[in-house]
Amino acid sequence: MNAKFFEGKKILITGHTGFKGTWMCQILNLLGADITGYALQPPTTPNLFSLSNMDKNIESVIGDIRDIDKLKNIFIKTKPEIVIHMAAQPLVRESYQNPVDTYAINVMGTVNVLECVRSTESIRSVINVTTDKVYLNKEWEWGYRENEELNGHDPYSNSKSCSELVTSSYKKSYFQNGKTAVSTARAGNVIGGGDFSKDRIIPDCIQAIKEDRKILVRNPYSVRPYQHVLEPLMAYLMIAEAQHNDRKFEGTYNIGPDDINCLSTGELVNIFCEEWKTLTNYNIEWESTCHEGPHEANCLKLDSSKLKNNLKWKPCWNIRYSMKKLVELYEKYFNNADILNCMECQSKEYLAKMKQENMLVWEK
Repeated sequence: MNAKFFEGKKILITGHTGFKGTWMCQILNLLGADITGYALQPPTTPNLFSLSNMDKNIESVIGDIRDIDKLKNIFIKTKPEIVIHMAAQPLVRESYQNPVDTYAINVMGTVNVLECVRSTESIRSVINVTTDKVYLNKEWEWGYRENEELNGHDPYSNSKSCSELVTSSYKKSYFQNGKTAVSTARAGNVIGGGDFSKDRIIPDCIQAIKEDRKILVRNPYSVRPYQHVLEPLMAYLMIAEAQHNDRKFEGTYNIGPDDINCLSTGELVNIFCEEWKTLTNYNIEWESTCHEGPHEANCLKLDSSKLKNNLKWKPCWNIRYSMKKLVELYEKYFNNADILNCMECQSKEYLAKMKQENMLVWEK
């Protein structure tokens, strides 16, 4: 990855007001890109987009991914060269409560984006961000590969499986011999500072601290491929650049940690409590509510060999260091400190690590 590649590039990000979307905006702003975001208002209060004042650094358009006419107008106006599609209803438990909206956003939203791509001559590279949960989960101990069967169990996971199939169809039908390279990226469970979503383990930890109570953990024995948010975001950018320069790199990619960093939710919370106490001297405990809620997979891992072999990608931060960085940002939040500055420092540190690992050409 060459950091200079992104200087001045017109990049459209859907879902830019979400947790991952805000981090992506921050990284691309750091790299000098010309960013337009299209999304609904931030989904939570508080939220990272507002705390970081990200709207002052990009062109932010508030709109619904299901509104294809408004979306088309943004594509026509901005003439992007790269599209990163991140807009989604991203929560498993929410999808059980609102399956129709989940399918409308995650499936027809993808259709709408690809329709806009199809009619926009300027676009050369598209990344559709899905999830590790697209696979038919057989509770294997080993990681799923990109050629495994797709069939997510719950409405969220299944809608993302459908999004993958929609993308595959559009590629074969409309982009096979054209100039636009299209890839899908299936990332593992993402953690990082600034996530305030409901029904996610780290935001649940933060809420427990706010309320001065124990952390309630629904599925402490469920194993997940936890990784810092910067890991998949940088991988998306590596794929976007590689396929922009050579279409042989387009395809489907898993993005997950090495096996040593695939751990149970209970183990993850233990690390959170330890790192929180180290930084703040505040002791917090957790207890299991096992099991209150709809079905969730017990074991889920990814095999990221394809990304490692094709693009020489590798994870940069282990789970302990990822947690340290996560806790660092939330501590800033509790003390009303500069959130954006903390994000920038962490991103620069991560880029420096990429450079050290020979994954990045970057001059500060």
